[in-house]
Amino acid sequence: MSEDRSSGQNGKSWFDKLFGAFSGDSDEPSSRDELLTFLREAGTRLKLDQEALVIIEGALQISDQQVREVLIPRSQIAAIGVEQPPEEYLPVILETGHSRYPVIGENLDDVLGILLVKDLLPVLYQRQLSPESFDLATILRPAMFVPESKRLNSLLKEIRDTHNHMAIVVDEYGGTAGIVTIEDILEQIVGDIEDEHDTDEEDDIREVEDGRFAIRALTQIDDFNDHFDTNFSDDEFDTVGGLVMQRFGHLPRRGEYADLGGWRFTVLNADNRRIRLLQAEPVPSGYAEDDN
Repeated sequence: MSEDRSSGQNGKSWFDKLFGAFSGDSDEPSSRDELLTFLREAGTRLKLDQEALVIIEGALQISDQQVREVLIPRSQIAAIGVEQPPEEYLPVILETGHSRYPVIGENLDDVLGILLVKDLLPVLYQRQLSPESFDLATILRPAMFVPESKRLNSLLKEIRDTHNHMAIVVDEYGGTAGIVTIEDILEQIVGDIEDEHDTDEEDDIREVEDGRFAIRALTQIDDFNDHFDTNFSDDEFDTVGGLVMQRFGHLPRRGEYADLGGWRFTVLNADNRRIRLLQAEPVPSGYAEDDN
């Protein structure tokens, strides 16, 4: 028999406990800041699940955030040209591993629709059986356009109502400023969402081929030094990502590299907020250290 949630404090869910705390004699919070403070104090006092509290705080905070704060910028959009043959855009799909791509006409300001990879696969299979080409525009889904100033909580509701998972973000002149996905919004609530294309968190340092290693940006500098017998300083930064970011002097894009301490660090995965994954290899002999 399942335990009665109302039979005792230990039988209550975190929501029951939180509701009970609000129903007590203490003053109710009168502002969002007071509410967040109350939640943190209640979480300790009532032994609420920490992950549940993080989600509640994240859900409250997205009402103050705008799309421009979380979008993937224009320079990092992987788009497909509507006139491109499959031989040109299939390598892009295989390399990036996304499920959706903006399809454009003349440039990124001319977004014609969204390509879902699952819509493309059956067409490509039929095309193998029949050599005639097909029009990519015929399988596109309508694109959803939102302004940079749109609130994240409002966008999340609109995404849920329309079943869109990606939106094109436009600036005040109607040009494409970037894209935003439902994952970008949910990560503001629950934290980073890792998928099958992300590196296993246990594999901070992983050899991918002779002399080349995949390094998680959050790898501790001490761990890197111990693994490779290097002596990078951790006086200013704790992680390899922080050390490399300082060398770049800006948030780098995928494919950019920096030479540091006899090692070449190439960005394998990054978003508009952080470096996620690096490739590390000794600097090729005959190359002077500099950044690209």
